[in-house]
Amino acid sequence: MTLREYLKANLLRLDGGMGTLLQAAGLPVGVAPEKWNETHPDVVTKIHLDYLLAGANVISANTFGLNTLSFSKDDAERLVFAAVRNARKAIASLSRQENRFVALDIGPTGRMLAPYGDLSFEDAVSVFKETVALGVKAGVDLVFIETMNDIYETKAALLAVKETTDLPVFVSNAYGVDGRLMTGASPAAMVALLEGMGADAIGVNCSLGPKALAPTVKEYLRYASIPVLAKPNAGLPRVENGRTVYDVSPDEFAAEVASLVDLGVRSIGGCCGTTPAHIAALTEKTKDRSPLPIEEKTDTLVSSYTHAVAFGDLPVLIGERINPTGKKRFKEALLARDIGYILNEGLSEEKAGAEILDVNVGLPDIDEAALLTETVRELQAVTALPLQIDTANPDAMEAALRIYNGKALINSANGKKETMDKIFPLARKYGGTVIALTLDESGIPDAAEARVAIAERIMETATAYGIKKKDIIFDPLALTVSADKNAAAVTLQTVKMLTERGYRTSLGVSNVSFGLPQRDAVNASFFLLAAENGLSAAIINPYSVDMMRAYRTLAALKGKDESCAQYIAFAERLVSPTLDEKKDNGKSNAKAESLGTAIEKGLRALAGEKAKELLNTLLPMEILQNEVIPALDRVGVGFERKTVYLPQLLMSAEAAAAAFEAVKEALPSKDKEKGKPFVLATVKGDIHDIGKNIVRLLLENYGFHVYDLGRDVPPEKVVAAVGETGARVVGLSALMTTTVPAMEKTVRLLHKEFPAVKVVVGGAVLNREYAERIGADAYAADAMETVRYAEEIYSKM
Repeated sequence: MTLREYLKANLLRLDGGMGTLLQAAGLPVGVAPEKWNETHPDVVTKIHLDYLLAGANVISANTFGLNTLSFSKDDAERLVFAAVRNARKAIASLSRQENRFVALDIGPTGRMLAPYGDLSFEDAVSVFKETVALGVKAGVDLVFIETMNDIYETKAALLAVKETTDLPVFVSNAYGVDGRLMTGASPAAMVALLEGMGADAIGVNCSLGPKALAPTVKEYLRYASIPVLAKPNAGLPRVENGRTVYDVSPDEFAAEVASLVDLGVRSIGGCCGTTPAHIAALTEKTKDRSPLPIEEKTDTLVSSYTHAVAFGDLPVLIGERINPTGKKRFKEALLARDIGYILNEGLSEEKAGAEILDVNVGLPDIDEAALLTETVRELQAVTALPLQIDTANPDAMEAALRIYNGKALINSANGKKETMDKIFPLARKYGGTVIALTLDESGIPDAAEARVAIAERIMETATAYGIKKKDIIFDPLALTVSADKNAAAVTLQTVKMLTERGYRTSLGVSNVSFGLPQRDAVNASFFLLAAENGLSAAIINPYSVDMMRAYRTLAALKGKDESCAQYIAFAERLVSPTLDEKKDNGKSNAKAESLGTAIEKGLRALAGEKAKELLNTLLPMEILQNEVIPALDRVGVGFERKTVYLPQLLMSAEAAAAAFEAVKEALPSKDKEKGKPFVLATVKGDIHDIGKNIVRLLLENYGFHVYDLGRDVPPEKVVAAVGETGARVVGLSALMTTTVPAMEKTVRLLHKEFPAVKVVVGGAVLNREYAERIGADAYAADAMETVRYAEEIYSKM
């Protein structure tokens, strides 16, 4: 029986932790666990065998950190083959070997992807492809992507698998206590992307214990139409007698995870701190349980890197302004590659109430694929709204979908075979919800019934490509009522008929009013009529007061606006009047932004320009103290309150850095040399530096002189750096459980040599109690907390 066949009918049991067991077997601090595949194969094989005897169907080869960023290609190949060989040897020693599978275990690279880090998306895909190819060559049965805390890196890894092999692929992400990934993605956003791209099973691992992870698991079950997996930690770590132990016993673990099976989870196992005893208890607890049937969910979702937008009872608003049609100034911006203008347009639409941004940069004589890709990438750096990729060029469509961070709305397909054969494979590969126009080779039918018939044929073809009904939204085409008095009526009838058949619908609302005076009034009335007939989405001008009044009124009257709060806020802005009633008058509003606003929005180029302008009226230190730092503080407060997510925080920091660079040359020499020294390092044996790099960026923007020692740093090197720099605060980072002892050793050596120095620690495997137990002076849950602590220490000097 193949793994996919087994998963359909059975509860699939996974193994548990590897690193903590290797530590217990004597793995030295600072030695990569993967090296023991060659040097201590019997130890690794014994761990695999113990998990198999405990009831695991799937054992993950000891390859979690194996990639060519951390190992040479030759070493990576040898160690992957050794890892798979050890796992196969364990299975071979069983008397019954059926339904036992070996997974290639793939963890994060430890690097953050651009634009927030220094690793490009395509480079990440290439790195993962190299590891996947080795695993396939070594003979694994599936690929298990796990402990990913960034949606973009998760997509890169899944794309690498899909472009390398047709083996089953499981994807599991590590969530924080707030139920989101480090870079902000919600469970719904992850389900939208991963299911859309064709993962075989998706879920959660690491992070927390089973009880704390349960709400996140429930969110997966709410949206997923594919098997959901759960691999929690054995609770939180603590130190006893110099050893790392976890606080959830095997029996407690089994009971909690078994309760997730009762909710619908179909694949179960453990992560950090779990042992064969935990898996054995889980096997015993669930031996009589059968997996619940998987329900096909009907939610139509698109997503950004933070959240999903669901198409439901109230039409989703898609902003139409990033489109050159009829916009002279926008065309000029495209030809001049004025990305700043485009970004401001998107931010303005978001402020005006758009929930998705249409992105169309198609003009003759430009490289549309390059410009569309750049625009999508830059927009996603400053706004968390999902995007609608709008182009008739399949090459441009694929280029944009490939680097899109989330599950995009694809505009558009139609009933022409040539178009469907180009667009549907892209939607299937990259994930996406497709807008499909009800026209074909014969044009646009006059009758509603004929448009519905085209929709049915489109759906039949989409199904053949593996695209589900929920991932198709039909656009029955709003035509100009001034040219045909029946045009609006036919479109509305088509919307109603499609809705009655269970389809989602969308319209480009403003098309109906071409040639008429007071077009906004016509558009708003047409929108309300379409909404009453079941319209799911509308491409609109969010700057239109008439349109937004219609939408806010509709939401209030349908009970979709709690206490009518959004309508009241909208009405108050009309009276103020502060509603942006911007028209396309050929002028960009970008130059009206202040330096602080540019930093808050993450507009790097504009922040640099504004800082230079302010040098004409303010001293350099006044700019930094009165404009840059307050703006960063506002963003930081938003980050701490979970209204701003990590990518937005990083882009604001980048914008602040651009402002600092602009004024640096004007600083007096004595101010250039100022800077509170701060030593920063990822501890010995740990090659992950995402968190450390984020901390460095923010500290530098707050005026600290950061001595970044890099990754895999021995304790003695950290101590030496403190002696050389005179730093009063040291920051230490660790992602892997196996490297926490190295962090403890570093903390104790620092306190011995420099008792006055404060040590702040952070990382995915730590918590405040654990930090106290290893002797750290402070624990920082995120980068902003590190900044606040460092400022507090230096303020007392």
